[in-house]
Amino acid sequence: MNISIICSGRMKEDYYKAACAEYIKRIGAFANITVTEINEERLSDKPSDAEIRAALDKEGKALLAAVPPQSAVAALCIEGKQLDSPALADKINDFAINGKSNIAFLIGSSYGLSEEVKSRADIRLSMSKMTFPHRLARVMLLEQIYRALSISAGRRYHK
Repeated sequence: MNISIICSGRMKEDYYKAACAEYIKRIGAFANITVTEINEERLSDKPSDAEIRAALDKEGKALLAAVPPQSAVAALCIEGKQLDSPALADKINDFAINGKSNIAFLIGSSYGLSEEVKSRADIRLSMSKMTFPHRLARVMLLEQIYRALSISAGRRYHK
């Protein structure tokens, strides 16, 4: 299985980098994983709706261009479906069973994802009804992918 995490923006905080590195190492026991960071568009201090849409469209094209061919796409967005960890494990397994051994998880900028990205997604996922910094969302996603793969392998990590 190949898992791609494709994110808008660069990880700057050392504490998030360390957490990501730990989960990437753990996931490596189950799957090949890559993290790709695309440039986040710069916006004015008080961007208009049109400026935000234009930035999201540009970021969206870059996110989609980074998706490996033949991948199932999971877009992280607030209006997405909330899954518990076993259901995420089932969804990852379903993709694999249906011939999608490449799964790309897309994380947008603080303004979210373009409609084009959401339309391309095979599933829209939401972490919570609460709002999180998108860099923290990356850590949380990696932890949940590790947990899902552990569940599928029958490991004791999931409690």
